[in-house]
Amino acid sequence: MSPFVSEADRALAEQFLFSRIDYERTLAIPYGKRDFKLDRMVRFLARLGNPQVGLNIVHIAGTKGKGSTAAMIASVLTAAGYRTGLYTSPHLDRVEERLRIDGSQVAGDDFVELIERIRPIVAELDAVAAEELPPSHGPTYFEIVTAMALVYFADNRVDWAVLEVGLGGRLDSTNVCAPAVSVITSISFDHTKQLGTTLAAIAAEKAGIIKPGVPVVSGVVADEPRAVIRQMAAQRGCRLVERGVDFDVTYRPGTRASPAEPCSSIDFASRLPRRAQSLRNVELSLLGEHQAANAAVALATLEELRAQGCHFDEADVRCGLAGVRWQARVEVVGQRPTVVLDAAHNVASVAALLSTLDDNFTARRRILIFATTRDKDVRGMLELLLPKFDTTICTRYQQNPRGVPVEELRQVAAELGGTDCRECPTSLEAWRVGRQLAAADDLIVITGSFFIAAELGGLARTGPWC
Repeated sequence: MSPFVSEADRALAEQFLFSRIDYERTLAIPYGKRDFKLDRMVRFLARLGNPQVGLNIVHIAGTKGKGSTAAMIASVLTAAGYRTGLYTSPHLDRVEERLRIDGSQVAGDDFVELIERIRPIVAELDAVAAEELPPSHGPTYFEIVTAMALVYFADNRVDWAVLEVGLGGRLDSTNVCAPAVSVITSISFDHTKQLGTTLAAIAAEKAGIIKPGVPVVSGVVADEPRAVIRQMAAQRGCRLVERGVDFDVTYRPGTRASPAEPCSSIDFASRLPRRAQSLRNVELSLLGEHQAANAAVALATLEELRAQGCHFDEADVRCGLAGVRWQARVEVVGQRPTVVLDAAHNVASVAALLSTLDDNFTARRRILIFATTRDKDVRGMLELLLPKFDTTICTRYQQNPRGVPVEELRQVAAELGGTDCRECPTSLEAWRVGRQLAAADDLIVITGSFFIAAELGGLARTGPWC
């Protein structure tokens, strides 16, 4: 906490944010023009002086990998000497994590000052919304934090702002920007009630960030969503750079039982005319073949920025990718036993986690602590997880009402033939049980949601364990 602001002042500012509609924590997430209003965001930013105008922006959507890809791009730009803003969601411990410049999250005094600047404008927009027919609501939690990020980056005159989409893309509050490049990392099934039940429908929502004439970098390789992205890019006159066509990556896993041990590496190849490039043995700080795919998208995006006049060299790329620190992405947070924290929350990300565990952690007894959210594919995730763990502890996080009740998780596990499955009503109790069961050479994995990662991350990182 900054010496210029008290914890009480910060708590009051945070309380104002938490008093707003927050679709990350509501039991049902609506998705439509009535609730996700880009015109509301446009009015909001106009009253703030349009801080997004004049920012050099990289805009990133995708089902998974968008946060890691954003962090990689920002890290390389910072290594190259650019003052770089990074806006991501959700956070694990504090809201300030969402707003970073050159890797450092916004300070407490800046956070409180941003809230105080925005609060009266929110009140004005609340009054306008109340007079609409039918009455609507003013800016949401996510819209306010997005506006805070844009104001913060503009005030600090960042050279580049890397923005991660929150939900979908077409109606997301970040989609009021005019980016230098639009990025779509991947398409898989998630938020199907809001975005659609086919990969094509989900791709159409994600591709809603594509702007006329703005280059698009895509890591999507499946035929159905790739066709949608190609069609959208063609309709809007955009140059499209695709993984598997214009660039690709080769992944080599490493063994990592602690943060200090060696990481994985990649070879990257770009086949663009007049911009062919090859990088070999590039070290990644983030583990997993899925992170290699994210790194490839990041590198292809950086090449697009280079084509627009951005300057960096190979040393900056290597330094940036090796230096990324990104919590809850196959994060090793404890040793003896090894404890891995991962925010996997859909079938695709669970599959990526399991592959990474097989590649990077030696065979041992495995204990799973699992909690997830109501709108997720619980059965699909557990169907993959249960056979890979000796013991599964089903629990529920306490800070979000969208958590799936423990008894429901246990019932699904039983239907799937899970053997040693246990119930713990709270995440703290699940952690204690898991720690008691684990020997020094065992592996504990905490996963299923950002929210379980947030509740147990601090305890697992700091110890002592009890």
